[in-house]
Amino acid sequence: MKLYELSPVPGSKTEAKRKGRGPGSGNGKTAGRGHKGQNARSGGGVRPGFEGGQMPLYRRLPKRGFNNIFAKSYVEVNVSELNRFEDGAVVDAAALKEAGVISKIMDGVVILGRGELTKKLTVKAARVTKGAAEKIAAAGGTAEVI
Repeated sequence: MKLYELSPVPGSKTEAKRKGRGPGSGNGKTAGRGHKGQNARSGGGVRPGFEGGQMPLYRRLPKRGFNNIFAKSYVEVNVSELNRFEDGAVVDAAALKEAGVISKIMDGVVILGRGELTKKLTVKAARVTKGAAEKIAAAGGTAEVI
């Protein structure tokens, strides 16, 4: 196979509809916008959430609770997921991301105590629960809060 022999799968590429190019095209004159009205105009239409003057849903629903804008959001990792690392490894947020345990680091990693740990690891995290710290220590490793 050569580069010039490559072509897209049949049916995957379609021609763009050419609007406003005469009656024979089936999309001439008003170009699919109908006759007059707000949506027929250039720049026409309404903003997202607008309900024609009716009180919009986001204003009809009550506000609930308190959203702390300073709250830190941590990625949670259970102790059982640390078994994929080799004995004596240093496990931090970057190592967890590289191993595919977590997809985003966010404000840090918190280690939770669910499951068992069989490897001796040095765990560095933003937070480590008491149960997780005990299990890491029982396996011969250390848990450091950074």
